Amino acid sequence: MAEGKSRRVAQSEDLSNVEFETSEDVEVIGTFDNMGLRDELLRGIYAYGFEKPSAIQQRSIKPIMKGRDVIAQAQSGTGKTATFSIAILQSLDTTIRETQVLVLSPTRELAVQIQKVILALGDFMNVQCHACIGGTNLGEDIRKLDYGQHVVSGTPGRVFDMIKRRVLRTRAIKMLVLDESDEMLNKGFKEQIYDVYRYLPPATQVVLVSATLPHEILEMTSKFMTDPIRILVKRDELTLEGIKQFFVAVEREEWKFDTLCDLYDTLTITQAVIFCNTKRKVDWLTEKMREANFTVCSMHGDMPQKERDNIMKEFRSGQSRVLITTDVWARGIDVQQVSLVINYDLPNNRELYIHRIGRSGRFGRKGVSINFVKTDDIRILRDIEQYYSTQIDEMPMNVADLI
Repeated sequence: MAEGKSRRVAQSEDLSNVEFETSEDVEVIGTFDNMGLRDELLRGIYAYGFEKPSAIQQRSIKPIMKGRDVIAQAQSGTGKTATFSIAILQSLDTTIRETQVLVLSPTRELAVQIQKVILALGDFMNVQCHACIGGTNLGEDIRKLDYGQHVVSGTPGRVFDMIKRRVLRTRAIKMLVLDESDEMLNKGFKEQIYDVYRYLPPATQVVLVSATLPHEILEMTSKFMTDPIRILVKRDELTLEGIKQFFVAVEREEWKFDTLCDLYDTLTITQAVIFCNTKRKVDWLTEKMREANFTVCSMHGDMPQKERDNIMKEFRSGQSRVLITTDVWARGIDVQQVSLVINYDLPNNRELYIHRIGRSGRFGRKGVSINFVKTDDIRILRDIEQYYSTQIDEMPMNVADLI
């Protein structure tokens, strides 16, 4: 790596606006078939619904598989989780039941989400992956770790606790992944991460995944990474680009339903996902839509997995065109045809917004999102606009033409 080049990146506060600033020797592999993955992993990738790797996947999976230290930067919705999950699964020796990879995340939800992606992609590989997170039963953790887990996805506090108790044995660990590393280091997990790192074998490969890479992270990386390959995907793969965002002002909650009914014909031109904030609201809205003779399907975390799989199958195949769901669906689901997302409720936190509306227009496709905004939601909407430095306009009459 040329001296001047690395210095230029270090000076940049937020690398998302730097031109595609990628290490020289990164090859771009356009299909999963050409990555040299094992057959049972490929089966899992296609069964999960992936067809073509995204930009970050085309560039990062191979170097991670080769054992290089990697810093991968790309925004939400670009397939980061699957990037390191695929590389992890390729690197495992499933004949020994020892922990070989440790993934650390800033939140419990993310740790569980990663565990689910690894288990889904590794469906045909007989892989053991445990989510080791705070707020859960210690005994259960100990039992699972004693049984032996190939991959542990967890939050730093609980993982360190398990290492100290000698329940999580680190001798076979060959890879450490820090997901959303910018957030981890901002949230003051720094010490905990160092604590964990000290217990890992000296040759452990380190993979850093992040949406933004401020100074302090780049400085830190020199402490525990060896000659890392940097892969930065530029902003045009951002989920918000290419997605037109609108709001509809509804003075009262009751008016949302009529607004949705008015929009129904527009929804079925394409496929639409409607987000509500609670499972109860999903059930209520589904029932009310059906009473009004609209065809919709719905899904949330309380439904049995089998039922969820069937609904998803119908939706993927286009048999059902309108899906009402909660945020359980917001992360990591890519249905190619979805080009309209409706936030019946504005999300409870602004990070969820990009995950929801990123369901449409994924990997550079066009999409439209419509937010139902009550008077007391205006503040939240403005906050979302500012946070993503984006613009959300009032919905025009001809919205159907935009889809």
